[in-house]
Amino acid sequence: MEQAEHNSLAPYAQLSGNSAGRMYQERAHPYRTDYQRDRARVVHSRAFRRLEYKTQVFLNGTGDHLRTRLTHTIEVASISRTIACALGANEDLAEVIALAHDLGHAPFGHTGEEKLNEIMRGHGGFEHNLQSLRVVELLEVKYPRFPGLNLSYEVLEGLRKHDRGYSRPAFADTQEETFANPSLEAQIANVADEITYYSHDLDDGLDHHLITVEQLNEIEIWNVCYDFVRKHFPDLKGNELIAYVIRTLIDYQVEQLVAATHERLETENFDAADAVRRHPRMIVAYSDRVRRMNQQLRKFLYQNLYYHPDVNGPNRHGGELIESVFSAYLENPEMLGNAATRRLEDEGLHRTVCDYIAGMTDRFIMDEAVRLGLPLCR
Repeated sequence: MEQAEHNSLAPYAQLSGNSAGRMYQERAHPYRTDYQRDRARVVHSRAFRRLEYKTQVFLNGTGDHLRTRLTHTIEVASISRTIACALGANEDLAEVIALAHDLGHAPFGHTGEEKLNEIMRGHGGFEHNLQSLRVVELLEVKYPRFPGLNLSYEVLEGLRKHDRGYSRPAFADTQEETFANPSLEAQIANVADEITYYSHDLDDGLDHHLITVEQLNEIEIWNVCYDFVRKHFPDLKGNELIAYVIRTLIDYQVEQLVAATHERLETENFDAADAVRRHPRMIVAYSDRVRRMNQQLRKFLYQNLYYHPDVNGPNRHGGELIESVFSAYLENPEMLGNAATRRLEDEGLHRTVCDYIAGMTDRFIMDEAVRLGLPLCR
């Protein structure tokens, strides 16, 4: 399988056979590559299963068809594979980065993340990408010989998407090196995340009647896709029309991204995966025109959806609940679970409580508030 990658992937792809390896050395698997093995470890983790009950944008449980953090993650993984395949990159690596990228998200979506960061000010802060690293490097307990999931370096590299600089340890005959950017596969997963949540949050917002098609008349990228669908399928109406416009919107973004990225790859003529890492700018990116259109859509979603009272209100209450539960644990650390209590000496009380709450689902933290005798915020 490693030989098949070598024969079929582009010269700038990250080959599993050229991985920098794992922090704790393990025997190679007899019939899976390193990245396929990593994918299985993420999918079988408890943190991955908990994503089903964590908020994406709309509070979990408020609608049968609304996205959760898990469905979002699966959609990101699917789009990542599509883009990687089109560019000749390593699909397995792009997919596992996508599958792991939100493992560190707190309950109640970005509101929960903001609240934990506020509480942890002066104690190291909180950021969900770095928390995803903590999950896979420390907090998942599945193996007797090491903490975490012991994922390959290239997967961990992909989770550090907001770090400045990517330091890879020495391996084989390769020296330690710090790069300006991560692998092409990590860049793919990062942009696939944006494509997914803008398009699907728009879909959920329309489906939940928090925004209307009429409001989108000034959004250029919406009009491009809407006009295309109306031209080719003039009989589509209502929900079927909107659903197909959203599908077209995703396809359009993927196609434009692949075209612009392919042009850069041909211009630069990268001969190795590390050449992408050494390049001063991200390679996986839109043209200037499409980037501006996406920025316009992003601004619209923040103004009209993410801070809509029906979205922001319940999530704000969730943030208040996080604050109450956090305070209760600080006053009564014996109420923490056994696994969390064992980390108190090494991690300190604030970080231990933060890890414990960040791992909770929306449903669990509400049940925990009841157990602790706290009023549920309404």
